[in-house]
Amino acid sequence: MIRVVLLLGVAVLLAGCGTGGLVKRGDPGTGKQIFINTCGSCHTLAAAGTSSAIGPSLDAAFCEARAEGYRDSAIEDIVAGQVRAPGQYAPGPGLKGANMPPNLVRGKELADVAAYVSQNAGVQTPGQKACTQPAPFTSTNGETIFKTKCGGCHTLAAAGTTGTKGPSLDQLKPPFARVKKQVINGGVVMPPFKSVLTDKQITAVAKYVASHAGKK
Repeated sequence: MIRVVLLLGVAVLLAGCGTGGLVKRGDPGTGKQIFINTCGSCHTLAAAGTSSAIGPSLDAAFCEARAEGYRDSAIEDIVAGQVRAPGQYAPGPGLKGANMPPNLVRGKELADVAAYVSQNAGVQTPGQKACTQPAPFTSTNGETIFKTKCGGCHTLAAAGTTGTKGPSLDQLKPPFARVKKQVINGGVVMPPFKSVLTDKQITAVAKYVASHAGKK
């Protein structure tokens, strides 16, 4: 399955092929809602109507593999392996390690999500001729970084975000040092961003949050 990783290009972020064994066939109908509730705040998947850029786009990740003829079952195993143990790959040029917490879903829910993603990720629309990969995220603007990488999970009125997976930053009003430490190391649910954002980006977003939390 090493060839799968090579074909995915930028999407090696989703490798980890088959980690933990094969999954039993899940229910993609149930998997859709689980995906939207648990994964959609971080990943783009057109079929689910999600468009977050916190994590890699699943459509971009699996487009090439699907075009090369990989079966749904192969994609399903990759998805399950990545959910169980994120980041089982060597980052390529311009890429950094994955920061998704392991085992966000387990058991039947994992099978359902894997089945749904395997049937829908990277499916090309009529007339689409090539797989397009999102441009590398290089912004050092604190507001842009927050909206792109944090807003799906946190509420911050100044940024116009209403995420509820993480605590409301308007209520917490955390100081700069606390924000920076949290972004670097993550928390109970929040993943660490030290391998995803540069030091300059982390400082920029921490300053932005500290100076805007609790303000409209």
